Amino acid sequence: MCPGWWLWPLVAVCAADVFRDEAERIMQDTPVIDGHNDLPWQLLKMFNNQLQDERANLSTLTGTHTNIPKLRAGFVGGQFWSAYVPCDTQNKDAVRRTLEQMDVIHRMCEMYPETFLCVTTSAGIRQAFQEGRVASLIGVEGGHSIDSSLGVLRALYHLGMRYLTLTHNCNTPWADNWLVDSGSDDAQSHGLSVFGQSVLREMNRLGVMIDLAHVSVATMKAALQLSAAPVIFSHSSAYSLCANRRNVPDDVLQLVNQTGSLVMVNFYNDYVSCTEDADLSQVADHLDYIRKVAGAGAVGFGGDFDGVTRLPTGLEDVSKYPDLIAELLRRNWTEAEVRGALADNLLRVFEAVEKVSNETLQAPEEEPIPLDQLGSSCRTQYGYSEASTLYHQPGALLAALIFVLRLP
Repeated sequence: MCPGWWLWPLVAVCAADVFRDEAERIMQDTPVIDGHNDLPWQLLKMFNNQLQDERANLSTLTGTHTNIPKLRAGFVGGQFWSAYVPCDTQNKDAVRRTLEQMDVIHRMCEMYPETFLCVTTSAGIRQAFQEGRVASLIGVEGGHSIDSSLGVLRALYHLGMRYLTLTHNCNTPWADNWLVDSGSDDAQSHGLSVFGQSVLREMNRLGVMIDLAHVSVATMKAALQLSAAPVIFSHSSAYSLCANRRNVPDDVLQLVNQTGSLVMVNFYNDYVSCTEDADLSQVADHLDYIRKVAGAGAVGFGGDFDGVTRLPTGLEDVSKYPDLIAELLRRNWTEAEVRGALADNLLRVFEAVEKVSNETLQAPEEEPIPLDQLGSSCRTQYGYSEASTLYHQPGALLAALIFVLRLP
């Protein structure tokens, strides 16, 4: 028997403490930037966005994965808050609902200025870090939120949107969602339509990050090939470890590597283990795998807190980030790699997106989506004259010419 065998549990505990202490040391000056948090959606569901309700106090809020004490304990220094509205708002009140969710994010910053700083630039994130506040950015989750309008896209940019998820769990008239790959939905655009390509060019011009979480593989590849700037997956994991179509397959991870793009790993059990149960170690497996296939610069965190119903053991809320960082250190990640995953990789991508925007000289995209590609009979048709409609519908134009030729 090995002398002192009874000491090994104590040694393991001490080693764990060392990694945890090292994680906190690193996170003191490189806090985590999380790519996706659905707290604004919870505020809508629980309080109809009435932040002055005593129960909505973010310092004491219960029943959520996120509140101010948990953010502090988790060393969260940057957060993309999701302005999310469900797919059933498409062709209805999606724009209005999106504006309301963006408004509640701005009001969070106004009500808790000691904690949150609403920012729209990479420099703003660095400023928030220096001030010890949570850099708060807006990600609009779902292309249906722009209602197939380049004007709405630009307006949301001016209101603070800095990434747009091209689809949620439904196709837009110009991009296909991930359910196409699972067979639960039919392909419409087979990636991106001509108008969808215009949306991406305009996002590059504005400086809005292209988010490929929730899109089909064909849409992923089309966007990665078209975009002049790196793209992000704000909350997705590795398909090879969990064969859920919300995750990123290896051939796309190769494109992520080639384009300097970023995969921010999702913590939802169903995307981590493909079962209802998962643990922190399995999340670290996804981080390891993406680092191996796409490179250390391609890794980030997109926990999906307050947007999912099941989270891994050890990652029950936003306060647990230091434990995940400690696990990466235990797995021999270098300090530079850890800092990259925490914040530096996202900052690099954001700065590259800003650089492309600053160097783009093209005029704003103006060609509207063809009227016949829009859904819902509730729409008005201002701006779509008969002539312009015919111009965008070759079949209709041909029918009109045949009709004219038949006139006596």
